[in-house]
Amino acid sequence: MTRTLLGPKDPPPFEVLNPDGPAPILLVCDHASNRIPASLGTLGLDAAARSLHIAHDIGAAEVTRHLSVHLNASAVLANYSRLVIDINRPPGHPASIVEVSDDVAIPGNRDLSESARFQRIETLFRPYHRAVENQMARIWRRGRPPILLSVHSFTPRLGGEDRRWHAGVLWHRDPRLAKLLVAALSAAGDMVIGDNLPYSGHDLAYSLDLHAGAAGLAHAAIEIRQDMVQDEAGTRAWAQRLAAVLAPLIGRDDLHWIQRFE
Repeated sequence: MTRTLLGPKDPPPFEVLNPDGPAPILLVCDHASNRIPASLGTLGLDAAARSLHIAHDIGAAEVTRHLSVHLNASAVLANYSRLVIDINRPPGHPASIVEVSDDVAIPGNRDLSESARFQRIETLFRPYHRAVENQMARIWRRGRPPILLSVHSFTPRLGGEDRRWHAGVLWHRDPRLAKLLVAALSAAGDMVIGDNLPYSGHDLAYSLDLHAGAAGLAHAAIEIRQDMVQDEAGTRAWAQRLAAVLAPLIGRDDLHWIQRFE
């Protein structure tokens, strides 16, 4: 490691929206961006590969931004691609810094030294999670345990198979918020909503567990199929849909309550 990871023209590792938003919920977007630090070039990928779902959660950042406005809630968005380091995996996890993603080779991640890996952790991973921690604390200091919602999106086709879900709600041990969201989103009757599908929060809940689950705070992740949020109209529609189901839940005593689940 002979140079700094972020240069003077690179943005910071995270962005905080509406930090003083009064809603007792924090929105996070772990895979908001496909940006790569200038010092790493393109990781050996062409523009087409960098635009794919392997680099970021398409539409998730825009949904988060609109939802923050609708709910008057604060939000934290990661500013760099999951291909540089995946914010939603613990350091050292096989999927933290991948050499291949969905059959696409990532040349810039091959044969990394320990110091290069450490640099990505210290420069991008830890500052993002400190920002989430600080915003959760800021909300909590107002007097109510906060809710945490993580916003993601998923590719419509993976491994040669189509995914029939329009969206999914992920959770690990704490079902409080997730079950309410599944029921509310399903009630309209026009969407197929997965309960821990197409992914499971039992496997993919690092950020949720770290910032909410360990403290007994209500939390969930929303996964939206990417073909539904690939343009401005789609992201606005999904933000409005989510705001409509979340607004009645925010403030409920059974969600703003510390409860630990085994």
